[in-house]
Amino acid sequence: MVDTVVSSATKEIVIGFDQPFCVIGERINPTGRKLLAAEMAAGDYSRVEADALAQVAAGATMLDVNAGIPMADEPAILAQSIKLVQSLTDVPLSIDSSIVAALEAGLAVYQGKALVNSVTGEEERLEVVLPLVKKYGAAVVAISNDETGISEDPDVRYEVAKKIVERAADFGIPRSDVVVDPLVMPVGALNLAGISAMRLIRRLREELGVNTTCGASNISFGLPNRHGLNAAFLTMAIASGMTSAIMNPLRDEEMQAIMGANVMMGHDPECRRWIRKYREPAAEGADLGARGGRERRRQRAAG
Repeated sequence: MVDTVVSSATKEIVIGFDQPFCVIGERINPTGRKLLAAEMAAGDYSRVEADALAQVAAGATMLDVNAGIPMADEPAILAQSIKLVQSLTDVPLSIDSSIVAALEAGLAVYQGKALVNSVTGEEERLEVVLPLVKKYGAAVVAISNDETGISEDPDVRYEVAKKIVERAADFGIPRSDVVVDPLVMPVGALNLAGISAMRLIRRLREELGVNTTCGASNISFGLPNRHGLNAAFLTMAIASGMTSAIMNPLRDEEMQAIMGANVMMGHDPECRRWIRKYREPAAEGADLGARGGRERRRQRAAG
């Protein structure tokens, strides 16, 4: 079992089996957000700034930064977004792009040790992304699909993950710097997707010894009350050994599930974080009223 260390210029985060669960905020992503995409393409980063600050305030451990906008200069926009976010917060970042030039532009301006999102098991992708990860001393998300596509069989996805870990080692990247995404399937489409995910997460932990991440909301795609289902999945996945997730930290239900899982896993010593977050403050004047009542009872007893 290994720890994955990532950092900003001033703050280090450890992703690991004996660490609190790592929440990677997903909101800085223009995919499916037309207004954000239009603003970023026009050089307006006010919403990026607001999303960064809100996610950190909500408890994000890291932030994922994506600038995938069709017909836009993605390398320049991604680099600018990373510089802005790093000027606002000290949490480490995940640099998210399918375009190698954009990944390199982001890594070139990044201060610290980034998490590159991502590489797949396709040989062509391995040959271009892994040298970049090594060059900049980054960690990388390894997505468990290859030239054959995404298999519904968790054993096949395990073998793809193993291949990526081994190929990373060929480039001098230790398994501690490979965080595997086991590709969680929608349980509404595949009834056994939850069971398969838990089984694969356990294998990745126990047999391959790597940390894991996923897009947490994938499990609930197409179903009602997605946040309740995501919360249930997250607690079970954490118990199975998952150590991080790319998700929306502004969803209280899911963040509460993660904080509760940290308590149950022994990753919140003396429940300090839970108590600090959820202890109800005493009502104004309640303490004074309680002392007054005790004093009156003492006086009656003395009389």
